[in-house]
Amino acid sequence: MRPTKGRFISLEGGEGAGKSTQLRALAAALRARGVEVVETREPGGSEGAEAIRALLLTGGADRWNPRAEALLFAAARADHVEKTIRPALDRGAWVLSDRFLDSSRAYQGMGELTDADILALHRIGSEGFLPDRTLFLTLPEEESSARTRSRDGEASDRIGGRDRAFHLAVAAAFARFVREEPDRFLAIDASGAAEVVTGRLLIALQDLLP
Repeated sequence: MRPTKGRFISLEGGEGAGKSTQLRALAAALRARGVEVVETREPGGSEGAEAIRALLLTGGADRWNPRAEALLFAAARADHVEKTIRPALDRGAWVLSDRFLDSSRAYQGMGELTDADILALHRIGSEGFLPDRTLFLTLPEEESSARTRSRDGEASDRIGGRDRAFHLAVAAAFARFVREEPDRFLAIDASGAAEVVTGRLLIALQDLLP
């Protein structure tokens, strides 16, 4: 069998969109096709990045100011790209990441910092490395909130627990990325049965599949 070309796919979306569930299902579907798949996440995905994740997602909402937070995310991503993503792609694996750069753009690149600031940090830390395709899972706000509330006993981290206005601004930022970067971004309806959503993801990747 001819070696598969490595591909890097990121899944993005707001709280409750089902990124983690869909990443696992998509990985299983790709493995069934004989593809080596590496499942990873941000912040995290490498030893150094996981250490930074603990700093970023715990503590009070004001633990880090916006600039410190953005720098920590960029540092974690630089290690993730170097230690996990690039080596996997070099051997022909597909890498599926629960969040990547665009989460930093949406969550940190508004207010005190701009999108250009986040992209500059990414250019320095990760040489501007981008996914082959970014799949943005979309849900109506009401359904997203209901899914988030239904998580049994799951506490929000210091970023996920921010107020409604913050998360609406994040959703608007992602929608803008989809409009402005159609060559990389695809919006995927995340409503309905999980297996139906997985099918939509596979269709969105059809032109890249072996």
